Amino acid sequence: MNFHTDLKTKYKITMIPDYQTLMLPLLKLVSDGQEHKYRDIIENLAIKFEVTDEERKELLASGNQAIFDNRVGWAKTYLKKAGLLDSPKRATFVITDLGRQTLSKNPDRIDAKYLRQFPAFLEFQNASRNENETEEEIATIEIHEQTPEENLDKAYQRIRKSLASELLNKVIELSPAFFERLVVELLVKMGYGGSIKDAGKAMGKSGDEGIDGTIKEDKLGLDIIYIQAKRWKTGNVVGRPEIQKFVGALAGQGAKKGIFITTSNFTKEALDYTPRNETKIVLIDGEQLAQLMIDYSLGCTTQQTYELKKLDSDYFGEE
Repeated sequence: MNFHTDLKTKYKITMIPDYQTLMLPLLKLVSDGQEHKYRDIIENLAIKFEVTDEERKELLASGNQAIFDNRVGWAKTYLKKAGLLDSPKRATFVITDLGRQTLSKNPDRIDAKYLRQFPAFLEFQNASRNENETEEEIATIEIHEQTPEENLDKAYQRIRKSLASELLNKVIELSPAFFERLVVELLVKMGYGGSIKDAGKAMGKSGDEGIDGTIKEDKLGLDIIYIQAKRWKTGNVVGRPEIQKFVGALAGQGAKKGIFITTSNFTKEALDYTPRNETKIVLIDGEQLAQLMIDYSLGCTTQQTYELKKLDSDYFGEE
């Protein structure tokens, strides 16, 4: 292990190269004129840049693809659109004459700005640009290190985080009765309790700014889960004593499974607490509660849906 890799391992630094940094090394990798399989290109670039196994496993926020693979893919796409790479057959790439000519000039770096000297790339860029985008906006986009999917993912996460904050603020303002119904409905949407009617009958024991009760673990009611919910304001954190009382309440009911939901947060001591018996508890804080509400469309509606599609290589595969 060299110093670079050791530094990343010791300090857990993520140093995945951006897609533009990958362009020149990728072109050099295929400079022998031979056909190279796309998967081999990814592996060889990972070795060259000493991308760790942990970094290779890092996914886009959508979870659909590894970040490193996505960046290699965009580096390959840009080089191909500029005419420096060609794909003679599926998932296989080879350098073109223009690519060799480019390397003969010994460029220090190849990026989107550099590729704009090639008419084919300009044509591709103009075809994919928004009609309202200016040249300055195009130049700004080109200096970004993230791929289009990464930028889209980050924008989505910002919107989702903002919605989660709105939902949580609204939940904190609810009456105990409304909060009770919300918790019941969320758990049912997650697959617990059978139906709203069944779950509602099992709940309804009002507590201190929250609810306590039981709910079926499945539709058949083969097991029972005890629930405690605290509708507390942010800053009024749930400590270990509250969790210990909850575990004690479970023991008093002869129950071994519980869910503790709060609109605030748990202290580190509360999160680290593990019952010594067979009791299993799940802690859900305000942020997790809001994220679950978004996941199960509770208290929020879909405003817009985008489908991100890619080329179906199997459809165009060789016969």
